[in-house]
Amino acid sequence: MPTSESLPLCRFAVLTLFPEMFAAVSEWGVTGRAFQSGLCELHLQDPRDEATDRHGTVDDRPYGGGPGMVMQAPVLSAALAKAKTAVGAEATVIALTPQGQKLDANLARTLAGASSLVLVAGRYEGMDERFIDREVDLELSVGDFVVSGGELPAMLLIDAVTRWLPGVLGHEASAEEDSFSEGLLDCPHYTRPEVHKGDRVPDVLLSGDHAAIAGWRRAQALRRTLDRRPDLLSWEQVTESDRALLEKWDLLTPDRGRQSPSEQV
Repeated sequence: MPTSESLPLCRFAVLTLFPEMFAAVSEWGVTGRAFQSGLCELHLQDPRDEATDRHGTVDDRPYGGGPGMVMQAPVLSAALAKAKTAVGAEATVIALTPQGQKLDANLARTLAGASSLVLVAGRYEGMDERFIDREVDLELSVGDFVVSGGELPAMLLIDAVTRWLPGVLGHEASAEEDSFSEGLLDCPHYTRPEVHKGDRVPDVLLSGDHAAIAGWRRAQALRRTLDRRPDLLSWEQVTESDRALLEKWDLLTPDRGRQSPSEQV
């Protein structure tokens, strides 16, 4: 656990029109404990506070016509300046946009090394490109789909980054063993009771043989990734030692009895 002198490990600031939404990460679960214990800090900056009219206007019609409204660069720039005052001028500025780089485990782990991050949660049709060009260091997307605003993606990013900070998870190895940490999906997990509706926990997990358990878990992760996410792992990428592991656990042939999510649709 970090000492009090080293806290917080990361300062987050979010530019958002809906600051109340972030109680989901600051007050609940693993991230909630991280913020409440001081391992992380969260500063919420509402761009409406920087509006120059009595209506709190933060957006306007797009030049060139078209549907929707665009968030104004001056308002966003002013809000960003205040956010950087709160968390540090050196903060990395990230805009959550559908056209951004895809967030993955490796990137989340890299961002966990930053002392401060400012996340810009856009709304409406998007943000004035001049703000992005001048003020944003990185655009990130959480998937090839569109949601109503950047708040949910920002919360996903906060959660993904926070998990990598020392002392946040109950077990120090938990983040290392999560899905995608080694480019593989996670293996199956089981707990008590030993038998549920006639299905038994695999014998190897009850054996106490830690080397055998580790081999079984890796073989299961390999097989699951090959079946469900061939974009992450193809047969050509499987090493000879991993092929031997799959053969040992009788996993060279896919288990067609258990369909992948894509096959269930």
